[in-house]
Order: sequence, then C-alpha cells, then structure tokens
Amino acid sequence: MKGPMRALWGSVLISVLAATIVACSDGDGVASSQTASESRERNEPPAQPVSEASAPGRERHAYFGDLHVHTTYSIDAYQFGTLATPDDAYRYAKGEAIKHPGGFDMQLDRPLDFYAVTDHGFYLGVVGAGADPATEISTYAAMKSIHNLNAPENLTLESIPGRDFRAWIGGFTRAMARSESLKAEVASIMRSTWADEVRAADRHYQPGQFTTFAAYEYSSSKEDGGSMHRNVVFRGTENLPAVPFNRLMSLDPEDLWNWMDDLRRRDVESLAIPHNSNKSNGQMFELATWAGDPMTLAHNEKRLRNEPLVEITQVKGTSETHPALSMNDEWAGFEIDPYIAGGGPLTIAKTAGGYVRDAMKKGLLLEAEGLGNPFEYGFIGSSDTHTGAGSYDETNFFSKVGLLDSTPALRGSVPISDEDLNTLQLSDADDSTFYVASDGRRYLSRNASVYGASGLAAVWAEENTRESVYDAFRRKETFATSGPRIRVRFFAGYDLNPSMLGTMGGMSHAYAGGVSMGGDLTAKPGDAPSFIVWAARDAQSAPLQRVQIIKGWLEDGEAHERVFDVACSDGLAVDPTTHRCPDNGAKVNLSDCAVSADRGAAELKALWQDPEFDGKQKAFYYARVLENPTCRWSTWDALRAGVAPRDNLERVIQERAWSSPIWVSPHGTSAFTPPTSPPDRGS
Repeated sequence: MKGPMRALWGSVLISVLAATIVACSDGDGVASSQTASESRERNEPPAQPVSEASAPGRERHAYFGDLHVHTTYSIDAYQFGTLATPDDAYRYAKGEAIKHPGGFDMQLDRPLDFYAVTDHGFYLGVVGAGADPATEISTYAAMKSIHNLNAPENLTLESIPGRDFRAWIGGFTRAMARSESLKAEVASIMRSTWADEVRAADRHYQPGQFTTFAAYEYSSSKEDGGSMHRNVVFRGTENLPAVPFNRLMSLDPEDLWNWMDDLRRRDVESLAIPHNSNKSNGQMFELATWAGDPMTLAHNEKRLRNEPLVEITQVKGTSETHPALSMNDEWAGFEIDPYIAGGGPLTIAKTAGGYVRDAMKKGLLLEAEGLGNPFEYGFIGSSDTHTGAGSYDETNFFSKVGLLDSTPALRGSVPISDEDLNTLQLSDADDSTFYVASDGRRYLSRNASVYGASGLAAVWAEENTRESVYDAFRRKETFATSGPRIRVRFFAGYDLNPSMLGTMGGMSHAYAGGVSMGGDLTAKPGDAPSFIVWAARDAQSAPLQRVQIIKGWLEDGEAHERVFDVACSDGLAVDPTTHRCPDNGAKVNLSDCAVSADRGAAELKALWQDPEFDGKQKAFYYARVLENPTCRWSTWDALRAGVAPRDNLERVIQERAWSSPIWVSPHGTSAFTPPTSPPDRGS
C-alpha cells in the first residue's frame, strides 16, 4: 500500500478500547432526592459500586456482553474478507487480540462477560468452503469465481470492487435448484459448520467467568427490501437441532416461532431477538402478520413468547425512536441510520413500523382490542460486527464490514483522494457516489458514515452462567448501552421509599417492594406507584448528565408519549413545568475532543412519581441515561487525519443507556401475560 492510502491505514488504531450522587427535582412528581458530596462526584467515580441483593441471600450483578457477532462462517462476512472463526471471536471477547481483515489488531481493553456468535443460518460456512480449492464443493462451477477470495494476496483494497456478491448469490441459488448433489453438499457443510459453532461455544464457556451461547441469525426480508432479521439464542447446547431454521426453509418469522415452540416441547429453550427495525422499511412492527393477514391473539402470544427482547442499538443505527415519531423528544435523533436494508443504495426507509417506542405504543392499542401485546419487549444492544469483534468505542471505531469500511476514507469520514478512487475503480463514478461538502471536498456516500460505535447488551443476574444470564433475558431484566458500560436499575411499586436509594441492601428491598425493569405492575385505585431509577457512569467514559423516564400511555383510544427528566447532574433541579434539567454546561473542544472535566456526575438516582398518573390508563415506562457530550467517531477520524469534520455528520453525540420498560396495567385488570409454553400440537 502506498501514498495517501498508507496514511489512512495509519490513522486506524491498533487496539479496541471497548468499550456524584446527584440532586433531583423537588418539583411536581418527585417524591425525594439525594445529593452526594462534591468529593465523590466528578473525577473520582467509584470503581464498582456494591452489588445489591435481588432476593434474600442472592445478589444480582450487572454483566455486559454482545449477542450479535458474525465470523467467517457468515456468507457476507466472508465476502467482506473476514477470516476470524468463532474461536477467534470468543478469544477477542475474553480480551485477546485478533486480526482485522485490514491487517491491524483488534483488542478490548476490558473483557466482556458474555458473547454469542450469531452467524447467518442460511449457507452457513458454505462460501468459505467454496472458496477453498481443496474442498469438494469448490469443484462446482458456481464456486469457481470465488476461489481463493480471501487468500493473503487478495485481502487488499484493490479487491473491494470484486466483493459484490449480489449477482453471485442469485447464480448460486439457481445452481442449487438444478443440482441435487450440490444441494446435498451445501446441507452437509451447514450441518458440520453449525456443529463447530456449538462446540466453539462450549470450548470457551467458563461458568462464573465468561458465558457463551449457541446462537445464529435468522434473516428474513421481502421483495421490496427491508431487513426483518432475528438472532436466535439457545439457553443450553444439549439436544440442539442438526441445522438452524433459516430463510432457505421459510421467510415467514411465524414459521421460525413454530419451530422454536416445537423445540420447546422437547425441552430445548430459545428466544429470538429482532434487530435493525430501523432498516425494515416499516415492516418489522406492522400491525399485520408477515403474510399481510390481520393479527390474532394466538399470533401475538406466539410472537411475544418467542421474542421477549428487542435490540434497540447497534452499528447500523439506533431504533429506539425517530424525530419524526417523537417530535417532543429532543434526544430522539441519536445515531439514526435511515436507509432500507437491501433496498438499493441510500434509499430512505419508512419510519412508522420501524422504531421500538412507536411499536410499544401500537402494542397498547392491540391489547385494548383484546389481541394481546406482541411488543412488550425488554431492551438490549449489540454490535452486529462482521469481523468477529465488536467496535464499541467512538475513539477507536473500526466499523462493521471488514475491508469495505476499514479506513476513514471508506467510511466517508475523511475526504477521498484521487489515488483511493483509482484503487477502488471509482475514478469515473457519477456524482451520486459522493457527498460534496460546502468547501468542495468529496466524500464517499456510503452507509458506513451513519454507522455507530454501538452497542452492548447487559443484564442483572445472580451469576455469570448460561442459566442465570439467560433467565435474566427471559424476565427482561436487561438494559442496553450505546457502548459505555453505564449501569442502570429501574423499579416500580407501591412499597418503595427514599431509604432504598442510600442504604446498603436498598435494592434488595426494592425487589421486595416492587417490580424491576421488564416487569408488570397493576395500579392501585387512586394511588400512583413510585419509580426508583439509579445509574452509575462508566469510569472510562464521560460523566452522566441526566436521567430520564419515558412514558407511553393509552388515553381515549389514542397512544401518547412523554419524556420526563428525573435526575440532573451538578446540583441542578428539574423544572416542574417543562420536566427538563437545565443544561449543565458540559462542552467538547473539537480541536482535540477534550471534554469538560468539571461537569457531570458519577452517579444519578431518584425516587419519582408520575405527576400525570391515571390509574385507568395502560402505560409503559423506561429509563434513559445520558452522558455528557463527547466526540463522535467520525470527528475522531477527521482529527487524526488533520482535516475538518465532515459538515453533514454530527460532530458530538451523547452516549446513553436504556432500561427495559415496566408495564403498568389499570387497576381492576391484570397485565397481559402470554403462556410461557406453547399449546399442544393438537390444539
């Protein structure tokens, strides 16, 4: 490599940096608040707060992980140059360095607690096998064009133009339809690859230290584009099917749920996690079945039984909400990737039906119609990395798709040079290939420019084992972060009090006096429940600025939402009229990305009551925790390249965490609780 491209490579760092008790409002709706001494507040956060008990004699701890990781066995990851195996991915999660397709090392500064390799179930391992001339499947004509695709001499930027697999996939699928022997060979490779995935999970499982799950991605889509993908995670590794249910069997997610229900009847437990609803073109949360039929109670119960969680943030954008759907939420525009998956270059997706908060509001309407609520989700984040290694840190972002976005120029965060254009065979490209800044500099127009260094899945669990972590998934005591290891707890109940915020073992009493995140609460006549929210910063990230509670509710047949700030940093108080904290004055110096050292909190907490609570309304509440502003990864790329940040990308962001919701049912009713077991086959 030479010239400007060598400089671009040099700007990519060698390793991955993975990732104040505050005054709260005394105004309407807040029952109490507590303030810590300044000495505990800013630059000396507690390393690890004491874990709180969840039940007598049992403590629940915060564990962080990633449930969305692709390796060389995924058809697209291999296309992108990835050679990392599941073993490599687990070694990375445990803190070891592994190689990026671009040749540099990727390494976490802190190991993760749990990890799941989720390679695509269809054509699992097939492309890598077909590219190896020593295999039987490589002898088929359909494979000859990809022979030695990822041989060392071909892992170059010059190879990028030849890594578009869309035409190859169509041709290979047609070849499979014509050849029973090819079909049998593909089936054999998929079985053996899945067995190796499961064995790798078992090899790296260290109960109490590092948890792995057998898992994969089910990929569904429609002809007009839009991803409707799910990650399927198994509780254990015993008696698993010989091959995962995948799109070659059916594109209808209900067929996946039927398969999962059938496995559950045989004591094989699993759950599916939808992701990238933002890129589904509004189809992930449509109020109809995949086939376009009206939803039924049985359908919705089946969906919720099999899909208790949703991934709300990852590298391809955050799908909590969208400014067009939450116009009174000033923080709704966080890391939006607005483009349809598979819908052509930079085609804008529909927002309605594509974002989680809006879906949860629609779920309230469905439940009011007696159709149950398929969208009573718990929240997680994950990465969707296609290099085996999640990129969770804005200061050292190596993106998602291997060679294709391995440099700042390929990500669109620094101007593209003429030499780079020649290397990529784009010297004669038309204007649609570029974004032209106000100063005339040209950038590649690629999805990668709206990618984010996100995210992480987190749970509160008794111990770091498959059983305990999976059970936290099932009860939805989960939370999501955009990358930092912020910890958040959230409770609702009628026996919560201020002492629980400040005493050892207080959270134990919160479990006894209410329900935790992911739970259901029935309102009492004439009495508003209290909510406890607690958040602690990641000591290796920015201080916290505020904690919010987002409410969605049903009133007179219409769904509504509102954002309440409930805890402010720096001794500030929530305005009882606007329900907002004042700005704490935290700044970012864009010349070096330095942040204010004297603003923000290490810990925020509050006991809060909804000043507008109506016990006759069905509602959901969840907490959102915001850090002080910091530089976005694209600003870091520009800073290291010695150029101004691209003018149409956000220069700073506010990293955040989200608790799973708590659902409050009107008094006199009970919460929607679908059967946890599937009906008998004959029913």
